[in-house]
Amino acid sequence: MNKNEALEVIKELRKDNQKKNFVQMVDVVINLQDLDFKKPEHQIDFYITLPHSVGKKKSIAALVDVDMYEDAKNVCDRAIPLHQFEEFAKDKKKAKKLAKQFDFFIAQSTIMTKIAANFGRVLGPKNKMPNPKAGCVVLPKTNLKPLYDKLQKTVRILARTRPLVQISIGREDMTDEQLADNLYLVYDQLIHHLPKERNNLKNLFIKTTMGPAKKVEV
Repeated sequence: MNKNEALEVIKELRKDNQKKNFVQMVDVVINLQDLDFKKPEHQIDFYITLPHSVGKKKSIAALVDVDMYEDAKNVCDRAIPLHQFEEFAKDKKKAKKLAKQFDFFIAQSTIMTKIAANFGRVLGPKNKMPNPKAGCVVLPKTNLKPLYDKLQKTVRILARTRPLVQISIGREDMTDEQLADNLYLVYDQLIHHLPKERNNLKNLFIKTTMGPAKKVEV
């Protein structure tokens, strides 16, 4: 699939899409094949920054020491200083609520061991631990605003236990060109991360939130 074909896919989706009384998300569902997840090289886990935001704000929290707290508080949706970490370690319900509330967590690199000790048991299983692959582990005094803006367009492509990738690439009120750009990049990057590239791709579908899945020939 090239960029022009991606644009045609979006236009075809528009034809069959029935308007709802809310703005629907546009999702891509990709089924994979011939992968052995017992082999680390067959596990898919990477981040990409899309050309366009998916139209849904990402909530971002920062886990920092006192020297970064004020900056993190001004940039991120929430900043949690080191001296409050133990509160979440002692109260699992509070930690689970935090994990559910935020899409990404930014971590100050100098306190990563304490972050892992206090948040790892909750954030780890939910795949929300601060991840260097997404740029979410930062040095002290890092300007967080560029990272915050980048994460608004960042998606994680993950397939480590099931041969399935499903992510939102935008909203139906975005232009055809914007949706096509996002669709193409997801497809292109996934293909290049698969061990056998296109041969590991079984099929691909695109759909709106409430609409039927439409198969895409790739």
